[in-house]
Amino acid sequence: MEITFDSIIGILSLLFGGGALGGIFTWRWQRAKARAEAKQAEVEVKEKEAEAKAAEIDMAQKVQDTYQQILDDKQKEVEDNHRLIAELREDRDHYKQGYVEFRDQLDKLQKEFRDFRNETEEQRTQMKRDIARNGRIVECMRPFLCGREGCAIRVPVTISPQGEIEKTKRPDSQDVSYLDPYNEG
Repeated sequence: MEITFDSIIGILSLLFGGGALGGIFTWRWQRAKARAEAKQAEVEVKEKEAEAKAAEIDMAQKVQDTYQQILDDKQKEVEDNHRLIAELREDRDHYKQGYVEFRDQLDKLQKEFRDFRNETEEQRTQMKRDIARNGRIVECMRPFLCGREGCAIRVPVTISPQGEIEKTKRPDSQDVSYLDPYNEG
């Protein structure tokens, strides 16, 4: 078979004019377009994944910042608690020292009070003995007292609880029973 000019033109016109060659170019162009759209879609998916990861990282950073803030606040609270505990220990030691001083002072005052009470008990007992002795002396002296002033004859007198002397009447000169109450005659 011989290839003639007409057949070459026919083949070329068939290829170029019949759409076969145009179909090949169109097909290649569509395939390139599909690849580009696929790559574009892939890039968009990767961008969305990157944005999601960035949002996740941002959220994780915010959570970390929140935890860090909580830790900082807790550290401040712990430091405040340590400071307060130190102050409370100082106060406790101060009050303990004051308590010990007051207890020592109270013990000293109690000892002084016991000594004073014992001493006053001794003085009271001594005063009771002195009063009883003075009472016995007065009772012994009673026969020698007279209720009248300038009396040469001693007549028993009565001494009231207030210490006043009841004055006696002048006895009759014939009645001497007042001199010796045991002598009846």
